[in-house]
Amino acid sequence: MSNEILLLSGPNLDQLGVRSPEIYGTQTLAEHVARFSEQALREGLEVRHLQSNFEGDLIEAVHAARESSIAIVLNAGALTHTSWALADALATFGGVKIEVHLSNPAAREPFRHVSTLAGVVDGTIAGFGATSYDLALDAVIRLLARNR
Repeated sequence: MSNEILLLSGPNLDQLGVRSPEIYGTQTLAEHVARFSEQALREGLEVRHLQSNFEGDLIEAVHAARESSIAIVLNAGALTHTSWALADALATFGGVKIEVHLSNPAAREPFRHVSTLAGVVDGTIAGFGATSYDLALDAVIRLLARNR
């Protein structure tokens, strides 16, 4: 098994930096990915990133990760609240799984209060802006160390 973390970004995250900066901040997805990747590399971990606005692409990436990745960090965007299919795919992945959100879904519209993914991930980090990704990486590192 490699030292790869699959970093998945769901629908509309390609619009970070321009979409609702008062909620999601001004950093672009590329900036978040670069920072996450640099920090992971310092820990001896590689990052493969996929952003897609299509649910099936994310599901296929999770399936492929079973053979190539030790962890998945996932910001599924709005699919967090609707995708039982993505939850089913994540349930088949045996490595560390961290759900991450820039905003705090529990403090937003009622439809965002439920995560279909929460029951199949190791934990959820939300509401800390760009720091959410830092905390997710820290959680991955700690869980990997505990599981070794």
